[in-house]
Amino acid sequence: MAANFWTSSHYKQLHDPEDVDVVHPLDKDRGMTLEDFKLIKLHMSNYIARLAQNVKVRQRVVATAITYMRRVYARRNSDERYRFEIKEILEMEMKILEALNYYLVVFHPYRALSQMLQDAGMNDATQLTWGLVNDTYKMDLILIHPPHLIALACIYIASVQKDKENTAWFEELRVDMNVVKNIAIEILDFYDSHKQITDEKVNAAMNKLPK
Repeated sequence: MAANFWTSSHYKQLHDPEDVDVVHPLDKDRGMTLEDFKLIKLHMSNYIARLAQNVKVRQRVVATAITYMRRVYARRNSDERYRFEIKEILEMEMKILEALNYYLVVFHPYRALSQMLQDAGMNDATQLTWGLVNDTYKMDLILIHPPHLIALACIYIASVQKDKENTAWFEELRVDMNVVKNIAIEILDFYDSHKQITDEKVNAAMNKLPK
């Protein structure tokens, strides 16, 4: 595994947002919308998280599995994606690797988050920001942004919620704060839109998948 994010395949294969939010032509023919597509990925992310709870694996393992799922969704239409569920996982190992284009390296925001919370003197926000990072895997942020910027966006949200003045600390980091704020806005928008999600909407989206 690459030791440096900036030389890794993760960095080299980051997507533009418009390349991730794409409904493939075959899926469009089934009447699938972008909203349906996002609901399906959210449903699968939650399903992976529930499975992980049953076998008690660490959160980073869960995050990696969800990242792989989202990478596959970014490359394949739903016919190809759901064919993987028909046989046993071991029998499908090579097809899954092919679907991922052997792109297995994942850098997560968790390590950067711990280091930056300590640097910012915000260890009291560990639980809040960790939860925020966990929720980012319900979106495609890990496919689009470097993990340290996702971590910074979560710290930015926590700073606002805790009324912590961190402007000088953020400025010292010399990162593009417009990007950090945009990620933070996307996270907050997700929470707002998530309130509108119903089981009926999820089921309607799932019913558009090939049987």
